[in-house]
Amino acid sequence: MTSQLPKLFREFRHIDQLIAVTPELKKMPVIEVSELLLLIDEHQQLRILSCFSPKQQGAIVSDFPIQSQMALFHASKTRRFALIFENMPSENRADLFPHFEPQEQTAILPFLSKTVREDVIQLSAYPPETAGGIMSTDFATVQQNMTCAQAMEKVRSDAPSKRTVYYIYVVNDNQTMQGFITLKDLIMAEPSVKVSEVVHREFIFVYAEEDRESVAQKIEKYDLVALPVLNADHQLAGIVTHDEALEIIRAEQTEDMEKFMGIMPDKDELDYMATSSWKHFKKRAVWIITLAALGILSGLIIHGYESTLENFIILALYMPMVADTGGNSGSQAATVVVRAMALGQISAKDWLKILWKEAKISLLLAICLGVLAFAKVLFLSWETPIPALYSLSRIAFAIALALSIQVITATIIGAGLPILVKRLGGDPAVAASPAITTIVDITGLLIYFGVTTMFFAL
Repeated sequence: MTSQLPKLFREFRHIDQLIAVTPELKKMPVIEVSELLLLIDEHQQLRILSCFSPKQQGAIVSDFPIQSQMALFHASKTRRFALIFENMPSENRADLFPHFEPQEQTAILPFLSKTVREDVIQLSAYPPETAGGIMSTDFATVQQNMTCAQAMEKVRSDAPSKRTVYYIYVVNDNQTMQGFITLKDLIMAEPSVKVSEVVHREFIFVYAEEDRESVAQKIEKYDLVALPVLNADHQLAGIVTHDEALEIIRAEQTEDMEKFMGIMPDKDELDYMATSSWKHFKKRAVWIITLAALGILSGLIIHGYESTLENFIILALYMPMVADTGGNSGSQAATVVVRAMALGQISAKDWLKILWKEAKISLLLAICLGVLAFAKVLFLSWETPIPALYSLSRIAFAIALALSIQVITATIIGAGLPILVKRLGGDPAVAASPAITTIVDITGLLIYFGVTTMFFAL
């Protein structure tokens, strides 16, 4: 039956057909229910959601993309959506709330409980790129003067969700964090034992103002289920869970990939099909048009050597090979360097070591590709007309030498440009693929015609 549900949600004739299968939906993982509801419109979603408990409704809608959550909000009465909103995880509420217009925020707040209202306002105050902007307030705290039995009762009363209950945070009367205990510690300890006797006082934490990428790196490095977030007074403000860290890593990788390919990143991760063609155009056009304008320089260089190409037609045949090889070499170097920077393996301070390493690599590549280019020219152009004063082997050597120099310079440019951008305070991914390809195309043509002019005294 479950395997037939997607087809039913696409082809149903009456909403009652979907309501009839809600018992099956309640047995399914929440994410799968969310995916099914995204196949129908917002008014139909509300009908199906009403068959679930408020807590289940919040969990289902929290797995919707932001734009689908907003569509559901606009299709609902404010009081109806407030019920769903209140039962969403705190970090999802904090993500969605800033997308409301000011008057919409004012309209929904009165329908929320005092605790949730204060929580939403507090979390929404942090910039979205910081630890505070992604943290959850769904956690349990105990005090170190409690017994383990009292601490267990306190955990039950705090009622954190099952995905955040593994760590219980120990605080004092001012909510200053003293350490943590695990759920296992609490269960295995004698009920009369004080929390202070089992607390772990050495712990990893982040401040609320720290960049979210740094948060994800710490969770990954120390293999944590959750990471506490402290304010300037060392008070426990929230936690960031491992699943939130995975979302951060995915979002950062998507942003870097878009920048790497010359696409302007969006503050929200948008669905491809849900994004309009106009928005796709705006994200791509800036870099493409800018680089196309720079590409005019390539045309000017070729135009300047027009008479050379008329006499040496064979040179025109191998221009694309030199340009493509340079672009590939530069993009490879840039990819490796940007990736190493993202993983924290290198920094802009290591620029000399990086360039020296890439120079050695490029020299080896240049030798291999130069030999291959030399053989390629001899094999493919033995019937091509050439001026009587020059031999094919000499022309092949000139082309191979130009390609080898191009590989070395393109690799150094590919490695050096992201480092330069980083030193200037920019994102190194911006300087990658399309920009490097355009730059090495220009330098490649200058090298190509410079070498051949020198060889043949043109």
